[in-house]
Amino acid sequence: MSAKLLSANHGAALAATLAGRANRAGRGFCSGVYPITPSTECMEFLCLQEIEKGRVVRTESEHSAMGVCIGAAAAGARTFTVTSSNGLAYMAENCMAAANLRLPVVLAVANRTLGPPWNLWTDHGDALMLRDFGLVQFFCADNQEVFDTILCAFRLAEDPDVMMPVMVCMDGFILSHSVTMTEIPDQAQIDRFLPLTAIPHQLGDTPHTLGQIEVPHQTEAHRQQHHAAMLGVPLVYAAIQDSFEAIFARRPADAVVAYRAEDADTLIVSMGTIGATAERAVDMLRAQGHRVGALRVRLFRPLPVAAIRKWFAGKQRIAVIDRNISLGFGGILWGEVQALADPGTVVQNYLAGLGGGDVRPEHITGMLADLLPRQIAGQPAMVEAV
Repeated sequence: MSAKLLSANHGAALAATLAGRANRAGRGFCSGVYPITPSTECMEFLCLQEIEKGRVVRTESEHSAMGVCIGAAAAGARTFTVTSSNGLAYMAENCMAAANLRLPVVLAVANRTLGPPWNLWTDHGDALMLRDFGLVQFFCADNQEVFDTILCAFRLAEDPDVMMPVMVCMDGFILSHSVTMTEIPDQAQIDRFLPLTAIPHQLGDTPHTLGQIEVPHQTEAHRQQHHAAMLGVPLVYAAIQDSFEAIFARRPADAVVAYRAEDADTLIVSMGTIGATAERAVDMLRAQGHRVGALRVRLFRPLPVAAIRKWFAGKQRIAVIDRNISLGFGGILWGEVQALADPGTVVQNYLAGLGGGDVRPEHITGMLADLLPRQIAGQPAMVEAV
């Protein structure tokens, strides 16, 4: 184990490199890549690595980058790609194809606002537009979490009870280009953690097809199987956490991360780096005598309903902060979690940091000043964060 000064982009690429090398005795590693800000540095770093029995393919588009991963995974290789924003939108058709074909591609996303007008800064709308596509989705709060989650994503995606793509999201520029000390295991530890990739339906000597025409009852059966596998992800992930901790002597973050929430009567709920800011705001509000806690939703698909409901129980007021907007409705996270609160709980939505605006502790304390007097929730509130 060593510590290196890395951006989240470089950390994600290094994790993919180590995972690729761990499959050298299997069918190897393949990555299809195409540049787009702010994920380009991840691709560039990966292109510089030497991976035994591995290849990084520079393609002409994001759609083709995922197409390369589909082909490689269908042949039994460990696969990885990275993109952002409109690149993810261009890749979307093949993301759905990889999911429906139950291929374990790991996809890093440096979250960025969708355009036009063109905006390079962070917004979760790019990843969340794929929330119903059948990919597992994680949202990370710091660089170490990005590195660890990429490693866990390979183990999770390739688990025989899961066998689907896993998306690991990091806030563009806030994490992708920020440099922090990151603990990096050695290759021998990675080899112990990641078994050789084994895809049961990979193409080989026995002739069969992937993606053929199917009739309605076959589609129904496949969707039911996919749904059941998705619902089983939290249990599989918990076992992966145990294995990770046993080998690397630290535990990856839970699907839902609570902070000073046990005795709280008010919760601040968020995803990504806003979660770290919310913890600072909680400390400030606690010092003022408010019983406030924070809850960071790290695993968005599948939504960890039981864990969220447990932390929502008994809370009087809940602020849900969304760095996204479903136009005509409100925040996507708020829309999914509001029904998990106790009857009568005030669950108020705050839209903050859209298009990459800064969200500071004082913005969050301002949200609480709005929330605490409320007897009922109102329309989603847009918070100006500059």
